[in-house]
Amino acid sequence: MASKPRAFAKVFLPALPPPPLLTAPVFSRRPTNRGAGAAAMSAAAAAPAQAPRKWEGLVDEVLEREVLAACLDQAPERRRIREAFKDVQLSIDHCLFKVNPSPYFAYLLKIQLKGQYSGIRTKESCEHNSRGVEIFSKCWFPENRRMRAIVCLCHGYGDTCTFFLDGVARKIASAGYGVFALDYPGFGLSEGLHGYIPSFDTLVDDVAEHFSKVKGNPEYRGLPSFLFGQSMGGAVALKVHFKQPNEWNGAILVAPMCKCSFNVIAYKDKPRLRTALEMLRTTQEIERRLEEVSLPLIILHGEADMVTDPAVSKALYEKAKSQDKKLCLYKGAYHAILEGEPDQTIFQVLDDIISWLDQHSTKEGISL
Repeated sequence: MASKPRAFAKVFLPALPPPPLLTAPVFSRRPTNRGAGAAAMSAAAAAPAQAPRKWEGLVDEVLEREVLAACLDQAPERRRIREAFKDVQLSIDHCLFKVNPSPYFAYLLKIQLKGQYSGIRTKESCEHNSRGVEIFSKCWFPENRRMRAIVCLCHGYGDTCTFFLDGVARKIASAGYGVFALDYPGFGLSEGLHGYIPSFDTLVDDVAEHFSKVKGNPEYRGLPSFLFGQSMGGAVALKVHFKQPNEWNGAILVAPMCKCSFNVIAYKDKPRLRTALEMLRTTQEIERRLEEVSLPLIILHGEADMVTDPAVSKALYEKAKSQDKKLCLYKGAYHAILEGEPDQTIFQVLDDIISWLDQHSTKEGISL
């Protein structure tokens, strides 16, 4: 199918990274440009082929040329490239794709492990939703232990549920939680023009429909359910909460995009015009509705974040009418606190998330 003409926007929005075109193992753990944040990590995977890029020691030159020459506007080609990199991902030198730290290593990092992590099993699927759009989804389940709750992940503008978020989901699932995620239409492996959001409300409807189907599974009846949103996914999670104010037991928001930061988007591959306008409209709406947030809440943000302002998270914490709310700020940390920081910070953030889930979940759980 031919691509639609692409319109570009230069507007005032949170300086979000572009959506990744493929799950390529290229990133910088701590960018030297303090303002780059997560954009520096995903830029190589997100930008169209411009200058030669190297993935030394991970992929051969033939595959590299194939990827750089591919047109990834549509899902079939994105899926083909993802298959080529599926195994390469596990070779990345990043703590999210490794086994959990040993107790001694945890001691050296000055973090406390809340019990030993167990193994996990995963499931991937592609199904058409009620609008006829083919949606890719993935779920992660704990093995050899009872499942205590459902965690529904909403990925950011610069992620999919098959790359960094996959590593985050594995850690949460291994702590005893069923984790569910989908790629939004136009993102990752789901159908649609890449990075195109014609309507943020329709995107939220798609997410709410998918997670309602998950929660309606008789196997999970009686389990608490939580929203998890990172960056733009934080806006998605909040909008799902506004749409379903009484259907969730809590929300985990990581560097949420819930208010304009008035930073001009600085990356080369600018968003499509409609996408930019929809994100601007959505952040303005959420800013007006912060007082409506009523569910138990934990907000986690890096104090040095220049992509989404941590002051935004402080405003959400102060204005939300939730009686049960917590704000965690990480000194010196940037936007990608679950992907782009030193291992010690990443494990600390994960530990804070899992501890909060443990406090808000059933102790008994269910066996799958």
